[in-house]
Parts: sequence; structure tokens; C-alpha cells
Amino acid sequence: MTERKKLALKPSDEAIDPETLNKKGRGWKISDKRLDALHDRAREMRRFASPANKALAKRFAEADMGKYTFKRFAVVGSAIVDFNCHNLGMAIIIEEEDDDLAISKRRDKSLEAVGIRVMRIKAEHILENMDKVLERITIGMRMRIGDKKDAARAHREENPNQDYPRRRD
Repeated sequence: MTERKKLALKPSDEAIDPETLNKKGRGWKISDKRLDALHDRAREMRRFASPANKALAKRFAEADMGKYTFKRFAVVGSAIVDFNCHNLGMAIIIEEEDDDLAISKRRDKSLEAVGIRVMRIKAEHILENMDKVLERITIGMRMRIGDKKDAARAHREENPNQDYPRRRD
């Protein structure tokens, strides 16, 4: 008789190789059935959001951030993040009291391995001092914009013969 497979988490200190992640199609080597289940779970999470999530979503909706918008409970790869800004490659995760730390660390490492910066914010901080939280998010966004510009500049310097269209910022 064959041995049954068991679900086990890899140690969080193991590095995730970005080459093993396949970012094409509807996911990163995720079956359509699994991806549909993730989207259903995200929809359910939007329906029954925590007070901290609702408060931050309300402030994001009221803010004018130009082309940088945050989508609530977005599916990114095989993870669901509380807020995701696709243009910046930035995810915000609200830490609730009942979160599993091992799964959270593994999710963060897999997201960072593909270039998504993860920002963790405690739910109680959002409810107690929203202005400080928004200031921290703004600083994180500015850092990410700077990182993106530096990466683009480095790419242009490494590839001087490539033709780049002029951007109108």
C-alpha cells in the first residue's frame, strides 16, 4: 500500500527561489479550481470584513492617490492580501489577533520573492491611530516609488541601445 501524502509547511527560514514561481496564465502554477476557490474566499472576506479593514478601506476610498489604488482582499498568486496596489507591487496585511504566524511568514516570503513589498499593520493601530498608520503607508509608498524609479534607471543604463518611449509624469 502506498503512503499518503501529508500537508506540511516548509520551515520559514528556507529561501524561496523566484525562478520556481511561474507567473503566467491565471496564476502561479495554480489550478483553475484552486484559483476559483481563492476568489470565492476573497469575496467572502470582503463581505464579512473586520472593523479595521473597513476603516482603512474607507480612508483609501476617500483619498486621491492618482494611479495608485489599493484593491481590498486581492488574490496575489496563491495568497489573499488585505490590500494590494498592483502599480507599486505593494501589499498591506492587517494583523488580527487570531492570525497564524507560520503561514503569514511563508506567504510574505513568497510574495517578496516575486518583488511584492509586504507591509504589516496591526488592527488595533488602525482603530486607535489612523493618521499614524496612513503616514506609515504613505512613507512606504514613496519608498516603493523610489525603488521602482531606481530599477528603471538601472535598466536603462544597462541597456543603452534599447529605445524607450518618453513618459509623461
